[in-house]
Amino acid sequence: MQNDSTKRIIILLISVVIGLAVSLAGSDGGARFINVPVFFICGVLAFVINWLAFIPANAAKTEKYYDLVGGTTYITVTLIALMLTPDLSIRAKLAALMVIVWAARLAGFLFMRISQDGHDDRFDEIKAEPMRFLIAWTVQGLWVLLTAACALAIITGNNDQAIGLVGIIGILVWLFGFIVEIVADAQKRAFKRDPNNQGRFINTGLWAWSQHPNYFGEIILWIGMAILAVPVLANWQWLALVSPLFVILLLTKVSGIPMLQEKALKRWGNDEAYQRYSTTTSLLIPMPPAAR
Repeated sequence: MQNDSTKRIIILLISVVIGLAVSLAGSDGGARFINVPVFFICGVLAFVINWLAFIPANAAKTEKYYDLVGGTTYITVTLIALMLTPDLSIRAKLAALMVIVWAARLAGFLFMRISQDGHDDRFDEIKAEPMRFLIAWTVQGLWVLLTAACALAIITGNNDQAIGLVGIIGILVWLFGFIVEIVADAQKRAFKRDPNNQGRFINTGLWAWSQHPNYFGEIILWIGMAILAVPVLANWQWLALVSPLFVILLLTKVSGIPMLQEKALKRWGNDEAYQRYSTTTSLLIPMPPAAR
């Protein structure tokens, strides 16, 4: 038990250290408020918001507002970055708008889903243990900070340049990913709300070409944000490019695809239709199903 507690404390500390280190790196040459880097202020705020939200969530043993708080954190740190950074460029305003629109849409969607479903089974065991639950909220603060790193570097940086061809490509890539994510989420929600699909897995629409098209869309949109950031990054700010790499790692190796694949295997592992679907359909990148 003591070893578990020690490990959890270490995870908490590592999460905070990584987040603050990226915040300091992204602050290199950027705007300051009362001589404190604005990017760093946003980094600290990302953790504080989630720690404050953890207090009532832990008291009530509920995960209902977890995703909503995540989206709110994105929006809050972005607005703070806008407020504290003088002489904002067109690129900075566009990056902020992209983050806010994405966060508001996703947080609203996820909150509506958990409100209708009643719970998120990822938290069934975690919310019963305060330290594990706190880790989840801390990691969400880190998730917000790392995924928004490129956008925050754009907003708080002082290296202003015209949007240019690279910037336009970044915006178009972001739009493509955003649309894919919206369509995939809408298709799955509509599928699950149809009583005829009770207990079935979705294999229609974008889901006929990818087992996780929503995650593909999310990865692509953050790659687009990184492309938009490239022309204005300098020195230590280049570390902000950890953003799409972190999203890819998180969704493909940690809490995204692996968890859902394990759940799907338990639920439909003996279903011949699912076995055929899982072996002929791309895991992430949409493409025509393989012949079998």
